Amino acid sequence: MTVQQQARRLATFGPFIALLLACLFFAAQSPRFLTPENFSLITQQVMVVGVLAIGQTLVILTAGIDLSCGMVMALGSMAMTLLASRAGFAPAMAVATGLGVTTLAGVVNGLLVTRIKLPPFIVTLGTMNIAFALTQIISKAQSVTDLPPLLTALGNTLRVGVTPVAYGALLMVMLYTLAWWLLRETAGGRHVYAVGNNREAARLSGINTERVLLAVYALAGLCYGVAALLSVARTGVGDPQAGQTENLDTVTAVVLGGTSLFGGRGVITGSLIGALIVGVFRNGLTLMGVSSVYQILVTGVLVILAVATDQWSRRAS
Repeated sequence: MTVQQQARRLATFGPFIALLLACLFFAAQSPRFLTPENFSLITQQVMVVGVLAIGQTLVILTAGIDLSCGMVMALGSMAMTLLASRAGFAPAMAVATGLGVTTLAGVVNGLLVTRIKLPPFIVTLGTMNIAFALTQIISKAQSVTDLPPLLTALGNTLRVGVTPVAYGALLMVMLYTLAWWLLRETAGGRHVYAVGNNREAARLSGINTERVLLAVYALAGLCYGVAALLSVARTGVGDPQAGQTENLDTVTAVVLGGTSLFGGRGVITGSLIGALIVGVFRNGLTLMGVSSVYQILVTGVLVILAVATDQWSRRAS
């Protein structure tokens, strides 16, 4: 087997092997880890970051990055909850408006990147701060409670065998399946990879690179809106302080899932595995009684190892 083949196999199967080894390790450390209730808790903890990571993966595949995802999610969640509980909007209309707000934020990011040619890092850093400020202004830094059942329905669970599974977790899996199909089986999906590999070459081959990038940022914004609804469903409130660490969590999940930060390489399902790896580590370390500070430390080490592996894989290829 050549070095290139080894690199491809590592990128494909490495995240799954890491997830399996993590589960085996924590199962040996705590008898509560393998219980159905604990697996249900992990999926509920992961579903918000998991859906955010879909949008982040699309952006990173085009050789960009989105630092605004967590704050845009928080802005969308506040829009939904304020309209539904205080402005008298029908719950379905409030949810649709929240999705529209986050999608619009994605479109703004895309226009700034494609029309004004600003670097994605700078653009999304700016919109992250704008979204944070708007969230605090419209909410007056107060949580929103007494929400209609529609906004919290995805936090309910059903039994799969003996394991309670949240409807939101099932929605997350469905979205990953759809994203996998779009990237693998459609021309638009292949264009995303082409733009990430070499934007100028993609343009010269006839691909409308600006349209692809704008569509990617708009779809990412829509994903952030779905994540906002899942966040509300999981906590039962509209929290203006939500989303402050999710931008880094999503990048961690995407990198651990094998997607290259340099664009053009990666599988969307790897981001789900990456999110699960982070969730399993945090859950397992909590069961072991490890302080949250050390959990952050472990997450940082995982990110550095994943990026180092990506660099090695690129050199080998």
